[in-house]
Amino acid sequence: MTIQEIAQHLVAHCRKANFEAAQKELYAADAISIEPYATPAFDKETKGLAAIIAKGHKFNAMIETMHSLTVSEPLVAGSSFACTMQLDVTMKGQGRMNMTELCVYQVKDGKVVSEQFYQ
Repeated sequence: MTIQEIAQHLVAHCRKANFEAAQKELYAADAISIEPYATPAFDKETKGLAAIIAKGHKFNAMIETMHSLTVSEPLVAGSSFACTMQLDVTMKGQGRMNMTELCVYQVKDGKVVSEQFYQ
């Protein structure tokens, strides 16, 4: 797959909230996920596909209701691509909130090797 195809596949999965399917299909086994900052729930860096999938399960368990999810078209440059993701969610014990992140992905040898989120 070209980087454009990888970007389109990832965005399509994300728009359906199929994050784990995207990760299993498109991520390298040694991929890294980088959050804007560490929180009590999540480390700043998560290394390895299994740990990234587990982080996703943990985040999903914190959501009471997902009201909407919007993902922009990807913007591709060289071996990287970016998109914005907007979530309107009610988090358990925290109420409803809107979250918008810039998601930047690095691709090497046909697999996503890193994802980094900016707020």
